[in-house]
Amino acid sequence: LFWREAFSIIDGSKDGIIDQSDLEEVFRSMGKNPSEAYLDEMLKQAPGCINFTMFLTLFGEKMMGCDPEDSILNAFACFDPNNTGYINEERLRELMTTMGDRWTDDKVDELFHGAPIKDGEFNYREFTKMIMHGQDDEEQPAA
Repeated sequence: LFWREAFSIIDGSKDGIIDQSDLEEVFRSMGKNPSEAYLDEMLKQAPGCINFTMFLTLFGEKMMGCDPEDSILNAFACFDPNNTGYINEERLRELMTTMGDRWTDDKVDELFHGAPIKDGEFNYREFTKMIMHGQDDEEQPAA
């Protein structure tokens, strides 16, 4: 499901194929300005068009040996251009309910329940630590 959502977000034209304009849009949304040559080089890594199956193959090869915790942090970091470790709660809700496999508000509420949110800011580093390692003993609710 995660990979399907990632593909859906990157495939901005929603035609089932990731092309140069889709990649360019993703980079620009992250505040980057990639050259045409750089994007061409990325696309050349695939032997053909990048449909969902090819996307899984390419990312599977890239992810071999990668730390899943780093992968989760990097996914959140795409929405944190200042690298603060926080994403505005309402912005994250908007992203989750309007992009990829859209979540319902109830589902987002469920995710946010118990999540490290303070003053409307979602601490994605702490959240990633929680889902990867569980809550610290002192943070667990008393029985």
